[in-house]
Amino acid sequence: MVPHLTMAATAAQFRLACRCGEVTGPSCAAAPGSAQANLIILPCEMADDFEEFCQLNPKPCPLLEVLREGPYTKVLADGADIRTDLPKYRVYRHGKLTEEVTDIKHLWPDNSNCLVGFLLGCSFSFDDALAKAGLPPRHLTEGLNVPMYRTNVKCAEAGAFRGELVVSMRPYRPEDVAEVVRITERFPRVHGAPVAWGDPRALGIDDLAAPLFGDAVPLRAGEVPVFWACGATPQLVAMQCAPPLCVAHAPGHMFVADVTNEALAGPGG
Repeated sequence: MVPHLTMAATAAQFRLACRCGEVTGPSCAAAPGSAQANLIILPCEMADDFEEFCQLNPKPCPLLEVLREGPYTKVLADGADIRTDLPKYRVYRHGKLTEEVTDIKHLWPDNSNCLVGFLLGCSFSFDDALAKAGLPPRHLTEGLNVPMYRTNVKCAEAGAFRGELVVSMRPYRPEDVAEVVRITERFPRVHGAPVAWGDPRALGIDDLAAPLFGDAVPLRAGEVPVFWACGATPQLVAMQCAPPLCVAHAPGHMFVADVTNEALAGPGG
């Protein structure tokens, strides 16, 4: 198996390669210009509370599409199958990671309505805009997965769903932060502007070299860490909620949509 496709791959080609088991690695370089989405799948009896949780916490959980009638997308792509079209999935049972797989059709059989899928905006969309502006995020230039950290910031609660905000981090020079904010605030459907920058201890982060998910990236002299609300938040919340079954994308292994990054941007810029 090859871990990734070339940067020339289209979104449809990337999804097909995932479906065929030819791609199992991170999706960050797949189909430039195409939006990517975080995935959460939950039992139908928990879906309403989770949707409310997302509505109450739009920065970490910006809903792009809800799949209540089966595993095939309609909004982000025409008929893509979220059971097979991501490179890698994590399966949690009662809050514990039990397996990491490349196909979840055994968990969501055809014609079953026992599960609901949620696709949420991903910061990879504004990474593309940052790179085009000459401010490429460090994880892209270093070929790494974006680092993600658990904070001490509490999310708004909905039903059994409660927990702390997870943030992603990109280092920038202080003089570039205003431009980074201007670029990313145009993308409220994919986490929008940063939630903080500077001292990580203000968010309860003790060690930037030890992310919860992803890879640590170097913080060079004169740079400050800049933090964005992250789509790993609902994974952490689901683990703490401990549903009988929860499926999520493996960190950095997203759903690649036919919708473009710019289609998710707001006016301005």
